[in-house]
Amino acid sequence: MTKASTAVWIGRAMSGLFVLFMLGASIAPKLFFPEAGKAHEIMDQLGWPYKYLLLIAAIELIGTILYAVPRTSILGAVLMTGLLGGAVASQLRVDNPLFSHILFGIYLGLLMWGGLWLRDPALRALIPLRRPGSNA
Repeated sequence: MTKASTAVWIGRAMSGLFVLFMLGASIAPKLFFPEAGKAHEIMDQLGWPYKYLLLIAAIELIGTILYAVPRTSILGAVLMTGLLGGAVASQLRVDNPLFSHILFGIYLGLLMWGGLWLRDPALRALIPLRRPGSNA
């Protein structure tokens, strides 16, 4: 077993933060405490019928689990990117504040993909960072 680099550990931490946030702040309240939270109010504000709350939570849970499993992490990230894009569009449609609401899905996406990029050598090879001025 090889020793993981600092970048890999930072990537694992970023991925872990993303998974914990999704489970604790988004999925669990929708699945276990829909009446205790502001779920009705938020769904109404965004123009989504409340009946879709459990479906959204299920999609989030499936994508998060796929992301957390190393063999399916890229598939999970792609699925979660679609979900986060929908969240950004929903916030944009109701003209919520830019930096705190509309871009929040972008922040989560950057955390998710950044963590995956740092911990997955195959993804780093597929999407390499290049130095300014390099043509390769």
